[in-house]
Amino acid sequence: MGMDVQARLVTPGDPAGRKPGASVATRFIPNGLWCLPQVSCVDNGVMSQDSSAADGSVAELLARYLHDAGLRHVFGYPGESVIDFMAAARHRGIEVVSAVRETSVAFMAEAAALVTGRPGVCMSTLGPGSTALLNGVAGANLDRAPVLAISGQIESSREQFFTHQVIDHGRMFAPVTKLALRLEAVSAEVVIRRALRTATAERPGAVHLTVTTDTWARPAGVAPAGAGTGPAGAAGSAAAAGSAGAAGGPAVLLPPLTPAAESLDVYGGGDPLRVLRAARRPVILAGPAALRCGAGPELVRLAELAGIPVVVSPMAKGVFPEDHPYFAGVLDMTGRRVVWDLLAGAGLILTAGFDPVELISPWSIATPVMHLDTTPNTDQVYPSEHELVGHVGAILGWIAAHWSGEPRWAPAEVAAHRARLREAWLAGRADGRLNPSDVVTIAREAAPPDAIMTTDVGSHKIMAGQVWQASEPRSVLIPNGLSAMGFGVPAAIAAKLIRPDRPVIALVGDGGFAMTATEMRIAAALGVPVTVVVFADNSLNRIELRQQAMGYPPTSTRIPGTDLAALAEAMDCDGVRVEDAAGLEKALAGLDDRSAGSRPLVIEARIDPAQYEAQF
Repeated sequence: MGMDVQARLVTPGDPAGRKPGASVATRFIPNGLWCLPQVSCVDNGVMSQDSSAADGSVAELLARYLHDAGLRHVFGYPGESVIDFMAAARHRGIEVVSAVRETSVAFMAEAAALVTGRPGVCMSTLGPGSTALLNGVAGANLDRAPVLAISGQIESSREQFFTHQVIDHGRMFAPVTKLALRLEAVSAEVVIRRALRTATAERPGAVHLTVTTDTWARPAGVAPAGAGTGPAGAAGSAAAAGSAGAAGGPAVLLPPLTPAAESLDVYGGGDPLRVLRAARRPVILAGPAALRCGAGPELVRLAELAGIPVVVSPMAKGVFPEDHPYFAGVLDMTGRRVVWDLLAGAGLILTAGFDPVELISPWSIATPVMHLDTTPNTDQVYPSEHELVGHVGAILGWIAAHWSGEPRWAPAEVAAHRARLREAWLAGRADGRLNPSDVVTIAREAAPPDAIMTTDVGSHKIMAGQVWQASEPRSVLIPNGLSAMGFGVPAAIAAKLIRPDRPVIALVGDGGFAMTATEMRIAAALGVPVTVVVFADNSLNRIELRQQAMGYPPTSTRIPGTDLAALAEAMDCDGVRVEDAAGLEKALAGLDDRSAGSRPLVIEARIDPAQYEAQF
């Protein structure tokens, strides 16, 4: 529980009219983190004015854009260089959610983006705050999540010569983002619009903004009405005209935030429809762009009409019903050889929004490919004579509308393939032990159909990616671009904050949990009832198996045992240790009811990792 404290700040003067040294009530979480939505600030020499008096400032303009884009959370770790922005966000009704470490807030922003399809926003202070943010921002970028990352910076008057905590953000973030920009007062509106549009444009990813401490309170520059060449453009003209936005203050002109235009560009000679119709036993490989375009209904229609099995990538789970007769499994997860054999034996692969960033195995098959995506085939991981570029759902609908001929596969053939796939992921399972596949199947049976599941990275991800049956789009959050450890727990917390009506469960390894375990204290303080199941085997299993395969003894892969149930209780969560299937079933009983409460649950599942050896 939090405790009320009095913060006394002595200031040289206060433009908001308070007396120097005025005290304000704040709320403090015992682990030393400010519970930001409840903080009330006074001027400390960095924050130049109360948020209610900051209309027209850069901080207020950015907060207004985020609010008008439908965003209600900023995930961040506080620092002096972002105080003005935090206040402006709160003033706009945007909750500022803290975490234990900056990397976690980037993971949270990614999860928010993946769950909603709208941009996620994360924030850090300068120096060590921004460097700690980097890994999560890189993860969002390669996971194709539209994330706006904001870092404060020392005031502009000292930036060019001062060295304490000063990092060149532009050089640091440029390689791991789509765009790294500076937010300056004179061009603030243009830069904000550019950042939002770049983050959401195909393929989406992360954009980083650097903002100096003194920039936040400056008036945002506005072009004269009708000038046409000013930094704010049309939106600036609208603002100058004084039109009011929905939340008060001048209106903003948001750019389109949709994934792709409903259009079709065809590259390559000949008629692609004729090639597709002539293909012997084609297979569809659906990826995250199909999910972003909401192409599920069109995928189902084409699969049923043409009799084509559908393989999905891990980050596209849920775009095609996994209980459908034409569902053919998940690429590069457990049982991967069975799925690759299906693709290798096909007459043609139609890649519906597939992104090569998800490939764990090399693309080594010779099957012809027809590229269908929101972007041209610039990766060239596979060759393709024809490229169909545009909105994935619209193109699939166009193909279905012009389809003719008998179904290419019988449902019984696809069912036989799925049976082989199930046999593959059950390989190595031992009766009487708590196997990794048991953990996933028991968790799936215990969770309601609409539950959101997150994973971390490791052997458990490969198992969960295949075995967990996704019920709908955006219900499974698997980091499979950068594949950064530490994602599962903060992603689950953010998903529950964004979708409080949905049960949320995280399946994580003990290595990834060790990196972010203390984020459970944040979940408890916020009353976020997530359930975290830890695959506990005291090792970095996937690396250990690779060492063994290369003839080396396990080195630096052992994780010292920790009583995770006791650790959970120490962080105001419920905790339980289980060692068999019956114990796990009991621990997960009533998961739906628990998700309506306010207390998180950590389950230490003591697995036998021997099954992994048969899988990998």
